[in-house]
Amino acid sequence: MLHRSRKLFDNLFCYIWSGQGNNAHSYLFPNVLRGERPHVIVDPGLLVDEMYEGCFDSLTDAMANDGFKMEDIGLIINTHTHPDHCQATETIVDRSARTDGKGKINKAVVAITKEADDYYRVAGERMFNMFGMKVVKLDPLIYLAEGDLGLGRDDRQVNLTVIYTPGHSPGSICLYWPDKKVLITGDLVFNGSVGRTDFPGGSITTLKQSIERVSQLDVEYLLPGHSTEMGSIIEGKRRVEQNFRAIKFII
Repeated sequence: MLHRSRKLFDNLFCYIWSGQGNNAHSYLFPNVLRGERPHVIVDPGLLVDEMYEGCFDSLTDAMANDGFKMEDIGLIINTHTHPDHCQATETIVDRSARTDGKGKINKAVVAITKEADDYYRVAGERMFNMFGMKVVKLDPLIYLAEGDLGLGRDDRQVNLTVIYTPGHSPGSICLYWPDKKVLITGDLVFNGSVGRTDFPGGSITTLKQSIERVSQLDVEYLLPGHSTEMGSIIEGKRRVEQNFRAIKFII
């Protein structure tokens, strides 16, 4: 299996990509939404990567081993719209589609920022073609705004904060979970590194500004979009702060 599963909390599972290709990590908030599709996934990644590794099949199997079904995902959040983070979005939406008693088709909802959607509509096809991939439909039903994002209700509720963090890509976000001091960074910050800015819409100046913003947060678990030679998840407030100091020094 090409994904390593890590249960961080009862309502947060990390699926760390360990293959050779450039697929993103995925993060799952299981059983937080009401209804028959209670799971929320962040950055479902690729279907198949440039090394012909079955990224989506691996993620599906890893989730199944933890007792979760891909078709039970009700919300897909993309931190940004580069292929390695969002290509599997359309497939999950299709798999989740169900017909209710009135003949109405219900399916998973896609959430991205308006800026990320605009960027995708302009540059998405070019990005997918650059990597020899078929362009996928995102069709977001929810535009994420900076601020509070409550998932679910009652004892299941997870209260996240959406933070605009462009620089790697227009409309990029980080997700902060204050209650658990978790920061999901997408391609803004990695272990010992930062997201590249040489793709269309990238800006090193804007990236630095975004990194400065999130570095002020109280974080004990930094969950990046990719592993580096330095590692992947960063645990412990001291190590997170050291990582921010190191990357600010090199950029």
